Amino acid sequence: MTGKLRVWGSELSYFTGKLEGYLRYKEIPYEHVPATRKHFARTLPRQTGAVQIPAVELPDGRWISDTTPMIAWLEGEHPEPAVIPTDPLQAFTSRLVEDYADEWLWRPAMHYRWSYAASRAAAGAALARELMGDVPLPVGIKRHVLSLRQLSIFVRGDGVDRDTWDHVEQGYLRALEHLSAIFAKRPFLLGDRPSLADIGYFGPMFRHFAIDPYPAAIMRNRAPRVYEWVARLWNARASELGGALLSGVPEDWGPILDEIGGTHLEQLAANAAAWTAEQERFAMDVQGVHYRSVPTSRYRVWCLEELRRHFDALPEATQVEARALLERHGCWEPLWRIDGRASGHDPAREAPFSSGLRVFRAAQIQPRWLRGSAPR
Repeated sequence: MTGKLRVWGSELSYFTGKLEGYLRYKEIPYEHVPATRKHFARTLPRQTGAVQIPAVELPDGRWISDTTPMIAWLEGEHPEPAVIPTDPLQAFTSRLVEDYADEWLWRPAMHYRWSYAASRAAAGAALARELMGDVPLPVGIKRHVLSLRQLSIFVRGDGVDRDTWDHVEQGYLRALEHLSAIFAKRPFLLGDRPSLADIGYFGPMFRHFAIDPYPAAIMRNRAPRVYEWVARLWNARASELGGALLSGVPEDWGPILDEIGGTHLEQLAANAAAWTAEQERFAMDVQGVHYRSVPTSRYRVWCLEELRRHFDALPEATQVEARALLERHGCWEPLWRIDGRASGHDPAREAPFSSGLRVFRAAQIQPRWLRGSAPR
């Protein structure tokens, strides 16, 4: 694939930042195209069948979406240096870390952005300029409407309340602690150059935690090594960096895997049970904290299916090693707890070229004039 990619996204977007971090490191030429309200209403649904960002227009005119399968596909087009490790155990655990960073750290990232006044004001104003520049209303009104929408849907509507508030924030603080311990020893999670695990963490750490005023101040003061890593990855170029990965899964990944087993995989299991029961919302207990009215996600059922598929594809000897590692850190049982209804997401395995595969349900994305337009 030659020529420049066109990345339709947002400078506020968790997943646009994740993809851009990958493209910059791999030195894959691209052009950032700011997605506006009109693009969400017309261009994106016409080209991808769904209304979410980032979406990528390839030089040959095809379109792709969803960062996880996009990166996997781009690795085939641009194989060196690989961010998905060639070692099968490292590859599986890196995918597990990426999924946790994508789907569990999403909650504290949205909470810190929209629950605190300073972050809410900054992000709301930027989002109003990006999405609603053509709407003839004062910026303050547009900012207020967008901020309330995001707070209602992606924070209060995602199980964050007075009983879970502290637990949500502790998830971010523990992530900073885990990463700080690793970056005290080496520049990236698996060695001297970025891997898929770095790219996964980069989504929430870059465009949310390191930029939004309140969590950014926490990162600077409590975890300056993580703050430095964010800039290091954004500035990393494969042609300049070189370096090798460690062998195996480092011992200092243990706290990360403990956290994944106790939080993200518990969420995936509870979500899969709710999907099987055809419930639109569900409750879950995570690390002794009770979450109420969490929206059931078909996409997260697919995430669970994909983790299982990757495990099943491991060589037999690696499966034994991987199971022992997962059992040691509380990840094995929740990974396989639910044997329920299939997601039906991408049954033909066409991702990232699949059409119409929504990450969020339309009913979760309101109001109508911005339906589907959450920067993801």
